Amino acid sequence: MFGIPWWTLIGSGTDWPAGVFVTGTALFAIVLVAFPVMMYLGHNRGARDWAARIGDTTLGAIWVLLVWSVIGQILELALLGVDDPARSRIVAGFVAIAAIGLLVWGYREALRVPRIRTVDVTIPRLGEDLAGTRLVVISDTHYGPLDRARWSARLVAAVNDLDADIVCHAGDIADGSPSRREAQAAPLATVRSRLAKAYITGNHEYFGEAQAWLDHMAGLGWETLHNRHIVVERGTARLVLAGVDDATARASGLDGHGADLTRALDGADPDLPVILLAHQPKQVKQAVDKVDLQISGHTHGGQIWPFHYLVRLDQGVVHGLSRHGSRTQLYTTRGSGFWGPPFRVFAPSEITVITLRA
Repeated sequence: MFGIPWWTLIGSGTDWPAGVFVTGTALFAIVLVAFPVMMYLGHNRGARDWAARIGDTTLGAIWVLLVWSVIGQILELALLGVDDPARSRIVAGFVAIAAIGLLVWGYREALRVPRIRTVDVTIPRLGEDLAGTRLVVISDTHYGPLDRARWSARLVAAVNDLDADIVCHAGDIADGSPSRREAQAAPLATVRSRLAKAYITGNHEYFGEAQAWLDHMAGLGWETLHNRHIVVERGTARLVLAGVDDATARASGLDGHGADLTRALDGADPDLPVILLAHQPKQVKQAVDKVDLQISGHTHGGQIWPFHYLVRLDQGVVHGLSRHGSRTQLYTTRGSGFWGPPFRVFAPSEITVITLRA
């Protein structure tokens, strides 16, 4: 990750003056040594937020530099008619400008209030009185080392402006315990909905205190769908809103945790349509033809291009509406926040408004 950007910007055939070469090489060496130290200090059990901010930002920056250095090396093949050092300096300049521009833009994208994305989902068994129900989805807020209490308040204001019938948080609420992230999560207590607001755990809750987050969200007035369901009613129509733990919950060893769709749907009327909250899209394998719509997050849409190709290998789906089996649809949101590196590059955040159609 560090070698290719160093070679592209400093080494190669750029033939920079000795002072530039030594300074650039020393800078890369310092960052190379500091990076794992900051990541360890920032993400171990005694995590220090200041170290996490440095380490996470470095991770995002070096990933962007790596990607565009590889693109730069390919571009250099098209400039074989230009002699060095001019050719290598042109490539180095291109990579530096592209990386800096994308990082500045990506930082602004990460910290902005998410765009509103609308999608209609037809559920054939939906009762007419629930037709037109507006289900607003947020996910992957990842309250963490970078204090985003003000961003959280703006996010909630945007959600409340949507006049939702149902609001869902599809997991990965925070990196850290409720006691550490209480101020950032506090605005969630003011989320408004007519019929229900529901929360499930994501994988990041299981790096910390998943049960504590379930308890905290219940205290903020949310239905915590820990392998259980509620019934949402309007007029004569009803639907089942269910939730399961994250796919990593069982391996966490936390007593009573582990995705269990059978338990979540226990006692539900089989004639009612089912909407399932499950943090990871790949959990749809267990839900095929058992639910009408699964709502997931986790992928961040890749967050920083072109990471979405790796996400697709793991999850099968990166973003959007997809069909699985004869009955089940899956909507995967890009999420509302970001994890780690405070950048979003070609993967915009979103607040999703799903309108249910009969």
